[in-house]
Parts: sequence; C-alpha cells; structure tokens
Amino acid sequence: MAARKKTTASKKKTSSRSSSSKKKSSSARQPADAIALLKADHQKVQGLFEQYEKTRSDDRKSALAQQICQELTVHAQIEEEIFYPAAREVLRDEDLLDEATVEHQGAKDLIAQIEGSSPGAKLFDAKVTVLSEYIKHHVKEEQNELFPKVRKTKLDLKMVGEQLQARKMELMGGGDGSSGRGASGGSGQASRTSSSGKLSGSGRAKSDGGSNEKSGESEGIMAAMARGIGLSPSK
Repeated sequence: MAARKKTTASKKKTSSRSSSSKKKSSSARQPADAIALLKADHQKVQGLFEQYEKTRSDDRKSALAQQICQELTVHAQIEEEIFYPAAREVLRDEDLLDEATVEHQGAKDLIAQIEGSSPGAKLFDAKVTVLSEYIKHHVKEEQNELFPKVRKTKLDLKMVGEQLQARKMELMGGGDGSSGRGASGGSGQASRTSSSGKLSGSGRAKSDGGSNEKSGESEGIMAAMARGIGLSPSK
C-alpha cells in the first residue's frame, strides 16, 4: 500500500511539472506587449553596437553593421506603421511622436550611408559610432518620455504588441510588405517598402504636410551630432 501511495504521489508531481512546463512554453510563445517588445529591440541593437566597438575584424564589422542596419530599419518601420499611429490616437501631446519620426529619418539617412560603404572605407567606423550615439538619444527619449505616457493610456498594448510582432516577423522573413497597417485599422500613413518588404535605409518617412521641414530638422540634428566627433554626415 505504501509503495502504491508513493507511486501515485510521484505521478502527480511529474504531471504537475509537465503542466507547468507546458504553461511556461506557451507563455514564452506569446508576443510581449508593445512597449516590452520595442524595449527588447532597443536592448538587442545596443548589444550589437557594443560588439561592433570591441571587434577588430573587418568581416565581423561588416556582418554586425549589416545586422544593426536591418534591425533598426525593421524597428523603425513597425513603429511608424503600427505603434506611432496607435499612440497618436490616445495622446493629446503629439510633439514626442513628431520628434521621434524626424529622428527616424535622420537615422535612415545614416543607415543608407553605412549600407553603401564597407569596413576599411573612410569614415565607416565613425558613421557607425554616430549612429550608435544617435540611437542612444532616440531610445532615451522613447523610454523615459513617450513609453510612460502611452502606458498610462487605455491603449490595448497587448493587441498592438501582437501586430508589431507579426509585422516584424513578416519583414525579417522578407514578406511582400503589403499588409502593414496601423493598430487602429490603418489611420496612420505606412512607410514606403521595397519589393522585398523591407524598408530601404534611404527611404523617406512622410508625415502630413511637413516632410520637407522635418527632413531639414533631422539633417540639422545629424550635423550637430557629427560635429561633436569631427564628422560631417554628408561625407
């Protein structure tokens, strides 16, 4: 009888562990909410920049630079297609979103320069360094100002997170780029995509009635940052 009780108890424990493991596995597959997902992107790119700073191999630098550019390009696109339009509908103050969009454009311009060059070329390392500093500034503003304000609204961040994750997987997998929509049904303008579904680094993010003005502002920001380390972005 004692042996049977031990066997039964052992089976219950095994079953409990198995059930718990399945729940954890299922939970791991669920998309994070929108802000958690975007923060994870920020952290990943920061890690790639740190790896770039430490390596001396041109082959490794090339691979890391390409990955950095791809990660940032996709991240910017899903924010512009989905997160920013959704945030505009729940935030009264849109200045932070306008500034973030302009900052994206500045980053895209520099990404295009990096993608058109290679390690060993003049100013290549400097351009990656400027991009790193530029992204740090952008991330700080999003995580310290924009995200907390959005978190306090009634925006369904889980639903937006699911949309961000699905679109990101599509872009990373080279989808046709035709299904990007704003979280509220496409009220925001989608960024231009290439035939492969990926946002070109030299693409222009447009906003209502002010693309030229904002582009000029982004160039001014880039020039100021570049002068700080003795680099002209236009070179």
